[in-house]
Amino acid sequence: MAAVPLLPLSRLDLPKMAARRLPSQNGGGAARPRPKMAARRGAMAAEGPSSLLALSAVAVSRSMAALEPDVWALPGHLLRGLLPLLSVFRLERAEAAARRAGLSTQPVWRKLWDDVMKTRPPNSESITCWRKKFLETFFSNVLHGVLDVSSDWRLNDHHFSPLLHSSPHVTQLTLCNMLQGAVELTAEHNQKVLENLAHSLRILKFQHLLSSDQSVRHSLVLLLHRLIHHGSVSQLSIYSWPVPDTVLLVLILSMSAGFWRSGNALAYRSSPCGLCREEGNAQSQRSTREQPEREWSNGENLKGSCGALKEADVQGDVDGRGAGPGQNSGLSGLSCPLQNQVCEEASSKVSCDHASVQGGSSCCSEQLSRHPVLRKSRRRLKSAVGKKRRCLRRSRGLCADPDDLYDFVFTVAREDSSGLLDKSSIAEGENGGNWTSSSTGSPCSGSAGCKKRGGSAGIFPLKAAHHFRSVSTLELCSIPLTGDTCRTLSNLLSSWVSLENLVLSYNGLGVNIFCILSGLRALSRHSDCRLHVLRVSDVFSHMPCMELVRCILSTLPQLHTLSVSFDLKNQLEGNGPEGNPSCSDAEIPESCLEQLEIRFPREPLHTMFLLPVLKASKSLQQLSLDSATLPSSQELGLLLQALKECNPSLKKLSFHDVNLADHQKEVLLLLQDPILQEISFSFCRLFESCTAEFLMEIINTVKKNTSLKSLRLPGNRLGNHRLVALADIFSEDSSSSLCQLDVSSNCIKPDGLLEFTKKLEGHIQQRGGQIQFTHLRLFQNWLDQDAETAQEALRRLKAVCSVVNDSWDSSQAFADYISVM
Repeated sequence: MAAVPLLPLSRLDLPKMAARRLPSQNGGGAARPRPKMAARRGAMAAEGPSSLLALSAVAVSRSMAALEPDVWALPGHLLRGLLPLLSVFRLERAEAAARRAGLSTQPVWRKLWDDVMKTRPPNSESITCWRKKFLETFFSNVLHGVLDVSSDWRLNDHHFSPLLHSSPHVTQLTLCNMLQGAVELTAEHNQKVLENLAHSLRILKFQHLLSSDQSVRHSLVLLLHRLIHHGSVSQLSIYSWPVPDTVLLVLILSMSAGFWRSGNALAYRSSPCGLCREEGNAQSQRSTREQPEREWSNGENLKGSCGALKEADVQGDVDGRGAGPGQNSGLSGLSCPLQNQVCEEASSKVSCDHASVQGGSSCCSEQLSRHPVLRKSRRRLKSAVGKKRRCLRRSRGLCADPDDLYDFVFTVAREDSSGLLDKSSIAEGENGGNWTSSSTGSPCSGSAGCKKRGGSAGIFPLKAAHHFRSVSTLELCSIPLTGDTCRTLSNLLSSWVSLENLVLSYNGLGVNIFCILSGLRALSRHSDCRLHVLRVSDVFSHMPCMELVRCILSTLPQLHTLSVSFDLKNQLEGNGPEGNPSCSDAEIPESCLEQLEIRFPREPLHTMFLLPVLKASKSLQQLSLDSATLPSSQELGLLLQALKECNPSLKKLSFHDVNLADHQKEVLLLLQDPILQEISFSFCRLFESCTAEFLMEIINTVKKNTSLKSLRLPGNRLGNHRLVALADIFSEDSSSSLCQLDVSSNCIKPDGLLEFTKKLEGHIQQRGGQIQFTHLRLFQNWLDQDAETAQEALRRLKAVCSVVNDSWDSSQAFADYISVM
């Protein structure tokens, strides 16, 4: 189809069309002359064609306001010529018209990215919508002051509010340093921006945070409350915080878990949260409708209920020591509305609205006034409750007090777990009031790294906070977590039922890992627990990897994905924490595990320790073993036999940095497996002492395997001649279904790649062009030694399959390669 010629800009005089469409301000039909624009056009004409084009584009953009309906109705070939001349504001509004005309704006947005951002985004090949990519990055850059909108005429439109118009496209946002972005987003003039983010934002990240003052923390509270508690944020990630501010960190964690106090603590410029107020009003209306029914039912049991008043431990309430459930049997026996209000106020399950409390008191007063015998008990209760309320008010302080943030975040770590465990756990006799008890349902139960410090339970416990919506994914990467912070996190995790993914990476946990597991154990007892993915990685391992894996699976059998990774072995490993039984003795129930990744810190891989995990994981589909040593030549064979017997559904098997040079027989058995679809031998020294016979056996085995889809061989010293030989996998007599081949980091040179390409082309031609091979990965090979030959090989390869490579400087890594030869 021949290309439709574009209409010259002179033929499409939009300013003249706008003048005809709009009446002049002096009442005439003609447009008022604009000498400044004429002078500017003359000056720019002398500068060159590019300046004239920019001026024409500005004129087009300014005329669009009056002509939008007419312009969007233009034919497609005319609209295509207009799109590059529009500002970001007009281009955004032109999306629907371009779609109706069968046009794509993606090239325009990509050009806009190149001109404005002037960088190549990571993984640019996988970007499917450049409009979203540009507007999301544009929002972040403007928010952090990186981009000046006056730097490009397409951004400098008086109709265009950068943050407001780009915010609906933001699904991921990163806040850094002193949280200036949080302060800006919660400013009064950006209320609509925050409203848009509450609907669009899914991932919120914090990176390189620094300590901040109280006003910044209050802005952060408002931001998290709107985006998480009343928004759509489902993932919260914190990265690279070498010296974390404890107050700030615990504040972010507690609000991510859905906990925060209500009332004026969430006030914005002395005005409480509107969404909370609406929910509170709706709840009050429901309570008002249900009040007559409660009065009637309470009146039936009034004698028995109020009879318990005489036995109530009022003194414990006056002293403020009997607020916990089960600790005050007298008050727990009350069933009149006043008692319900007292319990609700003590646990702060209602907002700081004293009108509802007074309403409940008057209701109870009427009922008690009808029973003279109980007036004395009523006066006694009233006195105790009055003192209790004053005690609560003193302990809470004013909601607007700047110390509220400190009160809350430091109390989270000290809060007992009785308010976080469900009633069924309490009914089973679990002791929720002491973390150091032997109960397995309580967070931090008696491990050496998670001992509770002495002191009172704090002045604003977790159970006294409102529970809002929480995130489903939490990532903490490169943040040292102290014992106090781990206790806080454990306490939060014990009731975080919405949590689905937990990533703890390089947090220096050490023995505190058992504190985290205690919280996860309490979480797993909830019937609605959703945790399916757990990833733990660190520099030092506190205990052998297999023991930790068994301990985690015995605690969380519902996990679908488990990843355990350590760099180095702790010299003190083997001395288990005091008060914790050895995890190697833990019985593993049948689990839901589908993906297991273990990175050993140069530990020996003993199949006998892995076998219980494999037996309990009948649904296992992916297994990855990294940096393990094989203690004997029979160990790999035992592992393969165990996998064959215990895991018939295994589809993907990966070995990384495991020396397989002396395990050729087992390698061939793996390649013959009729179930495996993906096999990876990454940096396994597979061809270190490889003979020509072994190479041919590998090729013939893969040619006969119809189930294998992906074969990854990076870092195995393949070289040129072995790469050329691998092309025979796709020969005419092959029944292989191989689609993906990874030969990265294999010392491949341009001439070897070209010879491989020619041989592959010959096999494809013999098969009549029928081949399933689609992807070839060539990262970190020596293709820079002959750029011309490499370009020819890549050009011919890309006609056959998708090729992924990089511009790697082989000279920088040559010395390292020689050192390990």
